[in-house]
Amino acid sequence: MVSNEQRRRQLAREKYLRQQQRRETARRKARQRNVVIASVLAVVLAGGGAVAATGALSGNDKDKKDDAAASGTPSAAPTSKAPDPCAKEAKAVADKKPKRMSWKKEPAVTIDKSASYTMRLQTTCGDISIAMDAGKAPHTVNSFNFLAGKGFFDHTKCHRLVNSQIYVLQCGDPQGTGMGGPGYTIPDENLKDSSLKGGTYPAGTVAMANQYNPQTKQGRNTGGSQFFLVYQDSQLPPDYTPFGTVDKAGMKVLKKIAAAGAAPADQTMNTAPNASVVINKATVTAS
Repeated sequence: MVSNEQRRRQLAREKYLRQQQRRETARRKARQRNVVIASVLAVVLAGGGAVAATGALSGNDKDKKDDAAASGTPSAAPTSKAPDPCAKEAKAVADKKPKRMSWKKEPAVTIDKSASYTMRLQTTCGDISIAMDAGKAPHTVNSFNFLAGKGFFDHTKCHRLVNSQIYVLQCGDPQGTGMGGPGYTIPDENLKDSSLKGGTYPAGTVAMANQYNPQTKQGRNTGGSQFFLVYQDSQLPPDYTPFGTVDKAGMKVLKKIAAAGAAPADQTMNTAPNASVVINKATVTAS
């Protein structure tokens, strides 16, 4: 016959085992969630920067699309086709194409690091103004100042919208495939910014896409011309240079674009926004 003391010990042990099991289940779910986020990142950000390293500017477009399709990279969860709130504006500029330009090395840093810089994106969905921090990200701001001055971003599509796990609109690729760039790369900057505490890129943040792989820790300093605009707080590791903040009016534009949803993934593994987001002109001004 089991004594009261033995029974008490047995119940205590069973309670302890249940607690351990719950903790292990929670840890397993957290690991699974991190894997999902990492796979989304691979799609959202891997095409961003290292154009020179990947050879994305060599060969023809068909080869690039075939390579992307063959990679078998999973895509972010697509949503069904929704009405395009920017269709009329996009139709008016449909005949205008981006220039194909490439440089072998990063331009010399000529900006005033103590000045305030604003990049204005005049898009088919509305204007988006971005206050850029030259003091914390001088190479990045200098690159945007250089590229915008050359008309590099003019008539380019924002080719990717992610509305699951993370919430970003990605732009800056003249090819519109996630594989294009300026031919050079720039260093990572400002990765310890206080705004990134807690593993979150706050809504309104503008940051660089790159090819960094957190699993292999390969791909640092691979930013190019592609960047992403965060329209809702997003859980991301601090691996992507934050260099700007979207203004209030620009956030309304981003919300409109996000509300239209994303199309199913194409052969380049992009989930394009249903809204036809084209940057008609990008300008950078100092004050």
